[in-house]
Amino acid sequence: MDFRNVQLPREIHTGPGVIVEIGDVCDNLLSGKDITLVTGNTTKKIAGNQVIEILEEKKYNISVIIVSSATDDSVEQVTNLSKNSDAILAVGGGKVNDVAKVASTNNNIPLITIPTTAAHDGLVSPRASIKNDHDNVSKEVNAPFALVADTQIISNAPYKFTASGFADIISNLTAVEDWKLAYKLINEPFSDSAAALSLMTANLLIEQANNIRPRHPESAGIVVKGLISSGMAISIARSSRPASGSEHKFSHALDKIAPKPALHGEQCGVGTIMMMYLQGGDWKKVKSVLKEVNAPTTAKELKIKDEYIIEALTQAHNIRKGRYTILGDRGLTEEAALNIALKTGVIK
Repeated sequence: MDFRNVQLPREIHTGPGVIVEIGDVCDNLLSGKDITLVTGNTTKKIAGNQVIEILEEKKYNISVIIVSSATDDSVEQVTNLSKNSDAILAVGGGKVNDVAKVASTNNNIPLITIPTTAAHDGLVSPRASIKNDHDNVSKEVNAPFALVADTQIISNAPYKFTASGFADIISNLTAVEDWKLAYKLINEPFSDSAAALSLMTANLLIEQANNIRPRHPESAGIVVKGLISSGMAISIARSSRPASGSEHKFSHALDKIAPKPALHGEQCGVGTIMMMYLQGGDWKKVKSVLKEVNAPTTAKELKIKDEYIIEALTQAHNIRKGRYTILGDRGLTEEAALNIALKTGVIK
């Protein structure tokens, strides 16, 4: 495996209260004082205003832009605003981070990420999911220059976000099996080191499942470190393969089919139960671990109708057709999808 072009953050700060270190991080890493800060309406109040206050005291010039969705329009707005900036700071959740990643890549300037939730493994990965007129598109981008993950702030977010992040990491188990299958059947490039890191991360979180609980900075820290590790596996592979397989195809299909999809990680967790069943693995253990952290394991807990689950299962193989998984080229019949969902208890 060629490690010469692997992109990893220069600095990673995690722990309760580390947001106060953002000024020092910027002083250490940035060559100038002009910053574009990307955030959301709610996340600006949660953490953005504090970041602005800290940086203004250090004489940084800050332009603030609020984004509400990860779309091409949002990317264009942030790209234009940050053209003459020395860096972009992303303060918020996945949508804010994804838009900032693409804009910083477009302008070839550093990105510093300050997450307010730990809902999925995009924290430090060199991928961004952007919605266009027809679909969600996964783009290759530069990895963040630095990460400042304040676990006190993250633990104060609704607990379902942390459980979603946990579930997203557990989905590495089926993603790596799909990747191995593609390597065996169609000789797709495979990285032993990226796969090993991805699986180690998932298994470490399984061991820590009984320590994941609401409003607890240490629990948030466990999940954040797992998400960072998972993102690094993606960087090593230069592909999302170590963390995205048939379970992600199912989740993306559900996004298109269900009128109100659940959180990405929540859907991937439920997808992992069913895809592990298809792969002949220990799906009961996956279900048990997700239950332990109060992540959804059924359609009812996702608040998604059974019929949408079945339709997503039959359509999942059409998502990212170039990515070979256990679903094959022809996918599942409705009868097979119904059987899998019933057998695993995802629907009753």
